[in-house]
Amino acid sequence: MKTFKLKKTSLLLGALLLASMSCSDEFLQVAPTDSLADSQVSTKAGIDGLLIGTYSALNGVFGNRFEGPNHWATGSVVGGDANKGTDAGDYSSLNPIQRYEASPVDPNNDFNNLWRGRYEGVSRANKVLSAIANSTELTAADATRLSGEARMLRGHFYFDLKKHFNNIVVFDETVAPEDLATLPNNGDAWAIIESDLQYAYDNLPAVNGAGRVNKWAAGALLAKAKLYQQKFGEAKDLFDDVIENGVTSNGLKYDLLDDYAQIYNAENDNHAEAVFDVESANNTGNVQNANAFDDLNYPYNTGPDGPGNCCGFFQPSFEMANSYRTGADGLPLLDKSYNNPENVVKNDFGLEADEPFVEDDGPLDPRIDHAIGRRGIPYLDWIEHPGKAWIRSQPYAGPYSPKKYIYYRSQENSFTDGSSWTRGYATMNYTIIRFADVLLMAAEAEIEAPGGSLDTALEYVNRVRRRAANSEHWVKEYDSDENAANYVISEYTSFPNADFARDAVRFERKLELSGEGHRFFDLVRWGVAAEELNEYLDYESTLLVTKFGGASFVAGKNEYFPIPQAQIDITGSDVLQQNPGY
Repeated sequence: MKTFKLKKTSLLLGALLLASMSCSDEFLQVAPTDSLADSQVSTKAGIDGLLIGTYSALNGVFGNRFEGPNHWATGSVVGGDANKGTDAGDYSSLNPIQRYEASPVDPNNDFNNLWRGRYEGVSRANKVLSAIANSTELTAADATRLSGEARMLRGHFYFDLKKHFNNIVVFDETVAPEDLATLPNNGDAWAIIESDLQYAYDNLPAVNGAGRVNKWAAGALLAKAKLYQQKFGEAKDLFDDVIENGVTSNGLKYDLLDDYAQIYNAENDNHAEAVFDVESANNTGNVQNANAFDDLNYPYNTGPDGPGNCCGFFQPSFEMANSYRTGADGLPLLDKSYNNPENVVKNDFGLEADEPFVEDDGPLDPRIDHAIGRRGIPYLDWIEHPGKAWIRSQPYAGPYSPKKYIYYRSQENSFTDGSSWTRGYATMNYTIIRFADVLLMAAEAEIEAPGGSLDTALEYVNRVRRRAANSEHWVKEYDSDENAANYVISEYTSFPNADFARDAVRFERKLELSGEGHRFFDLVRWGVAAEELNEYLDYESTLLVTKFGGASFVAGKNEYFPIPQAQIDITGSDVLQQNPGY
């Protein structure tokens, strides 16, 4: 059973936090009507309590599924890893979003709650920093560590806002609450992101206890921020340090796990690949401390033979499945021929569950069956995926099911929280940055930075592929040690030039990190979102006509989401400016 002190403590502090820091219905929210007494937050324990409340905002504040740290909708669905899944009527406010037709008027408050939730995190971090500045009871060492954690978290929340909305409001703990509603959304977000993460990198300890951020998580996130700004040389230097010297908050040397599947296993939380993750817990009295943001993202109507039993969301796309096709040489099809008829991964689209189906026997990257539930392939320790029986509407959403961050049959009730309406509240940690992500970002920096090395980039990519090629951990048939599919994967022998290396690294990110909320933001920062996503729509719309027919990605608009109209209505359009195209 998973319970963590960090989460338990946050429950006890919940009422106080809401009274002292909660955002009101007004923008970013005006001065709180109640405050904790100074004596309550001047001690180390009191300030640490406020900090734990800031950590809890990583998991979402308002119980909205858009708020979760995994960006399943805004990073993966909008990035083409998956579609909404289910049917057209369920959570219908997602329908226009997956078609790149999001509106500032948000019927389900998805973007408004994402905006509010991230700014709640900022506000909580600011409260911690103010309390530290006003305390006379902290040692210098404690003040520095607590400030480092708060600034790391604030940098993360701002980074998340920047990725989603681009034009955001920026403020620190020195801004008076009554002035917040007057701030325009043209602040220099990168400046505060870099400043906060640099401070955390310079001042946090390497070992800081599981569930807390440390020096190396800050370094990795700072390097990522540099990468987003195309400061490749600075990013490379940071990645070099993280790769060579980084350890987890509980002191494990950063490394790839031997078994890819174990990244997503709750029994293996706080592992050596976890650079920056969000703790989860069950049986705390509040299912929001489990992965409530993922409660819909299971195969549909599984009964006791499968996990969750609801609701058929987050179905991997045809394109994503096809991307795992390899050539006979075990390398991916970088020429994008994976969607050609001769390369398409065979699936049971259009077949009833009781109709005969013969599985694909062509060469596949073995990660496909850790990432995607396919008919006839063992689904963790449950049963072979039965096909349409686990799909809510095949004609609307396709034949596949999500498979990452899914709990095992053996873990039900011990690593899940069944106290609410669904069995789908799982409690594995969600990893915001993992070491494979670091290696692939570092490979990118090596390719793009002056003085970078294609050979080093090659080694980083091959290190990731080498783990995937470990046949001991490929998906096996239940009744034998036979591989569940024809897995063929190999390492690259060379990167002959920067263009080839760039294509290889970008595609490796697609394969390694599928369904983990990165794809859309990668495409945007690479400047290829319009090209890639319109090709994706062109292909998927031939199969899912109802879902994607007539949809298109508009360059210059759809790279960012609309500023919630609810926020503009509060402050006035002279303060908050809407993003271009909306």
